[in-house]
Amino acid sequence: METSSVSKVFILFSIAILLMGTRLIQCTVTYDKKAIIINGQRRILISGSIHYPRSTPEMWEDLIQKAKDAGIEVIDTYVFWNVHEPSPGNYDFGGRYDLVRFVKTVQNLGLYVNLRIGPYVCAEWNFGGFPVWLKYVPGISFRTDNEPFKAAMQGFTNKIVQTMKSQKLFESQGGPIILSQIENEYGPERKSLGAAGEAYINWAAKMAVGLNTGVPWVMCKEDDAPDPVINTCNGFYCDAFTPNKPYKPTMWTEAWSGWFTEFGGPTNQRPVQDLAYAVARFLQNGGSYVNYYMFHGGTNFGRTAGGPFITTSYDYDAPIDEYGMIREPKYSHLKELHRAIKLCEPALVSSDPTVTSLGNSQQAHVFAAGPGKCAAFLSNVDSNSAARVVFNNMHYNLPPWSISILPDCRNVIFNTAKVGTQTSRTQMLPTNSQLHSWEIYDEDMTSLGDSSTLTAIGLLEQINVTRDNSDYLWYITSVDIGSSESFLRGGQNPTLTVKSKGHAVHVFINGQLSGSAYGTRKNQRFTFTGPVNLRAGTNRIALLSITVGLPNIGLHFEAWNTGILGPVLLKGLDEGKRDLSWQMWNYKVGLKGEAMNLVSPSGVSSVDWIGGSLNQVHQPLTWYKAYFDAPGEDEPLALDMRSMGKGQVWINGQSIGRYWMAYASGNCGACKYSGPYRTANCQLGCGEPTQRWYHVPRCTAKTSELLLVKQSHALDMVNRLSVEAVHSAI
Repeated sequence: METSSVSKVFILFSIAILLMGTRLIQCTVTYDKKAIIINGQRRILISGSIHYPRSTPEMWEDLIQKAKDAGIEVIDTYVFWNVHEPSPGNYDFGGRYDLVRFVKTVQNLGLYVNLRIGPYVCAEWNFGGFPVWLKYVPGISFRTDNEPFKAAMQGFTNKIVQTMKSQKLFESQGGPIILSQIENEYGPERKSLGAAGEAYINWAAKMAVGLNTGVPWVMCKEDDAPDPVINTCNGFYCDAFTPNKPYKPTMWTEAWSGWFTEFGGPTNQRPVQDLAYAVARFLQNGGSYVNYYMFHGGTNFGRTAGGPFITTSYDYDAPIDEYGMIREPKYSHLKELHRAIKLCEPALVSSDPTVTSLGNSQQAHVFAAGPGKCAAFLSNVDSNSAARVVFNNMHYNLPPWSISILPDCRNVIFNTAKVGTQTSRTQMLPTNSQLHSWEIYDEDMTSLGDSSTLTAIGLLEQINVTRDNSDYLWYITSVDIGSSESFLRGGQNPTLTVKSKGHAVHVFINGQLSGSAYGTRKNQRFTFTGPVNLRAGTNRIALLSITVGLPNIGLHFEAWNTGILGPVLLKGLDEGKRDLSWQMWNYKVGLKGEAMNLVSPSGVSSVDWIGGSLNQVHQPLTWYKAYFDAPGEDEPLALDMRSMGKGQVWINGQSIGRYWMAYASGNCGACKYSGPYRTANCQLGCGEPTQRWYHVPRCTAKTSELLLVKQSHALDMVNRLSVEAVHSAI
């Protein structure tokens, strides 16, 4: 009996040890009004956005390690539906889209993850992250109380959650994911849609919580986020933000470190003094979670850029630049800010601030929670004048628009306006790579209408025809001109007017380019008007409509349209005006070179290329091919495309992205850090190409000889294209 009792005790004790061990690795994540709580401990969390598809798997570890070295504790990323489910039920998690590998890389480096599933992401990403096939689900209406949309959204969200669960990647399973997001910046849409918006957001919250991830869910820019979902702030400043319930923490999911760039616009920069000031001000007002959007912006490879007209570069003036190099002084100044914040953490999570006036524009925010737990933030909101203040019987000098941080309520260890690191600059240096034997292939215009995708009366919306499988759609029709027309006897040529929302159009008459027109991000509707050279008899009119990324923000995605919407008018004939809009039109998706896969090493030999003169100006719809030796250095690489017009470029079959030598206009000049930041405050590059250099990932250039193919639909001079090594210098 005695032996048996001892055995039972031993068995029970062993089970208890196993359960305790399980709890040690399976942490709980909750929250209260002060902070996110991980395994019972309140945390001030510093996060940084790094989007896995905007870099390569070979870059991830280095990017995340650099973020960690700067004091980042959480890596934030959206999940991009359109790259993971390119067609219904067919999933892709390979290469740049290997989400599990990315999350595990974060885990291996000891950081947490905020997985922002959305699945609408905005993010200046094509179609806001939605797959285009979703538009054609019968009866669908995006982001509202619509059953077809909710079914598709739930299916994808569940797919991502179950994928993460299967790899035990939620913190409740011992993984790194401590937060997830459902929906994205829905507040304006919720107000516009009224009751339908309210029903949808309540459904989305309930659906997400019901997936039982074991970690909190957040909704950014959604004041009506239903319990237990936490509503959060996005913006340049969030110090005035408060959550919608007193028992929720104050979280800033997007502290914008800079801004995106659009073709034809300048490069926007945000001074690090102002960014640090905004973060410190948020924390002194009770904030406990800050995420930099972006900490590494990266590159919109392929056709992923949305907008439209968003550049291939998504550098965002982030602390780690597009190529993965540290940007100074932004990186080091924020690193010092984070060090000061962590020294204040015990006081910040244990007490509410006491606010004391130190002057007309100066305040002290003091967090006191007993012996050894006192931290103070001394602020000067005056954007022009420094101030000398007295706090705790000591004098402190506060520069304009700044905050001093005192982790012990006495000694200043950081001031947001005092930068101790020199500014780095990016240097582009020619590599030892030589481009060999440029060759060209011109699109065949003579057989353009022989293999049309479809024929219809009237003008069709572009995406309904292309399904966004190509940027290009041909609109082809013909006009008969009688031999008695006055203009044929020396009169003025007729004028063609084409109204488009396309975002560019090239007009070809009988195979010859007649002219081009482009829209802008702010004015997507535009008109081509120009004289056309017609002859007696039948004339072929071919309009090449070009998209530069689909929109990524707004309501009713399913109703968006693009392309040549008309009217198409021919003026100056003896009869007056002829409306071609409701004629018979032939439609052809894409370019011939796309269909033959000229961009790949296997497809490049499918046509006869001819030698091209380096100083020759080539017409639109020309393909260029060259080989070059892989550079032997380890630095990041870029292509200098300043002479290359507009089109797309591939290396070894991998798309580097869209290029366009659109010249920037804006308000370039002196950049003052103090005062409320707006993107127009600090702009660079006016009068220069918006984007000149295009990132070539090292993994793309790992073979000894590389194939470079570029497709152009604008005038080109190929003599200046070169491969550059990217360096950083102080």
